[in-house]
Amino acid sequence: MKKIGLISDTHGHLDEKVFKHLESVDEIWHAGDIGTLDVLDGLRKFKPTRAVFGNIDGADLRLETKEFEVFQVENKKVLIVHIAGKPFRYNHKAHARILLEKPDIVVCGHSHICLVQFDKNINALWMNPGACGIKGFHKVMTLLRFEIDGDKVQNLEVVEWKR
Repeated sequence: MKKIGLISDTHGHLDEKVFKHLESVDEIWHAGDIGTLDVLDGLRKFKPTRAVFGNIDGADLRLETKEFEVFQVENKKVLIVHIAGKPFRYNHKAHARILLEKPDIVVCGHSHICLVQFDKNINALWMNPGACGIKGFHKVMTLLRFEIDGDKVQNLEVVEWKR
C-alpha cells in the first residue's frame, strides 16, 4: 500500500501547511505550475516526489521534470500532465496520450478547481487537486490524500484551508 499526497499549482509558494498535511504520505505527486526550483527541491527533500511542468514553469523546471509522467504504483497505471481539460472534454494532446497509455488514474492541475471523477469513456479515475499556491482566483488552498492498495484507490481526503 502507498499513501499519496497530490498537489498542484503552487506557483512558487510552498505553504508550511502542505508539509503538515502530507507528513503521513509515502510520496508526493505535483501536477505542474510548480513555479520555482526551490519549491521542487523542498518537496524532494521532504518526501519522494514525482512532478510534471506546467505552463508557467520555466526552462530550469522543464529540465528537471517532464510534460507527461507515466508510472505504475501498486497495480495502478498513472498518467500525470498539467493541462488535460476536464472529464469527458480533454484537450487533443492529453487525450491522445491517455488513449495511448490507457492509465487507470489521470492526474492534472491547471484549473485551480479540486475535482475527482471517474470517466467511463477512458475507464480511468480523473483527479485534480485544485491549487495550494497563493496565486490565482481560488479562495481556499486544496490538496488530496489517498491510498493505492493493490488495485484499489481508497481513503480519499480533500484537505482545504483558507488562503
